[in-house]
Amino acid sequence: MSPWYTLLIVAVGLERLAELVVSRRNARWSLARGGVVHGRGHYPFMVILHTGLLAGCLLEVWLADRPFVPALGWPMLALVAAAQGLRWWCVTTLGRQWNTEVIVVPGMPLVDRGPYRLSWLRHPNYVAVALEGAALPLVHSAWITALAFTLLNVPLMVVRIRCENAALTGADPAGAASSGHGQTTR
Repeated sequence: MSPWYTLLIVAVGLERLAELVVSRRNARWSLARGGVVHGRGHYPFMVILHTGLLAGCLLEVWLADRPFVPALGWPMLALVAAAQGLRWWCVTTLGRQWNTEVIVVPGMPLVDRGPYRLSWLRHPNYVAVALEGAALPLVHSAWITALAFTLLNVPLMVVRIRCENAALTGADPAGAASSGHGQTTR
């Protein structure tokens, strides 16, 4: 395994920790203003899946002796960088309304600037998640991890987006037991 790939995975892990710091700060802000947490049920699965992605990237490359293939690896690294850019564009655009959980402050208007101004792309942060989840393992040919993350992420995102949409419209049906990046993250 290339030492730089290990450093890349560690860097992404540190980025996730930075997200959690921002999320906790924003959660305190939202809850102090009457924010309501919606659908906590899927959040632990999301944490496990994202942690598993990072572990899978390293384990598959190490255990299956996956090579770095420049024709695949460099474009995938570019996609990882693009996903990070989109993710942090979402985080900074939503400001204090961004969170890793679905927390909605009653009366707060929906953000309609930055990546959220595109009516055809209602959840740009999840585009970043999907893109990174497929591309990060493929930087070093870990195709099983990329496939597994993608297949597990699809139903999780369906639940999360339903929960988030319901929370943002005030519908919050009992069946939307999950938690999200709330405008939370859209």
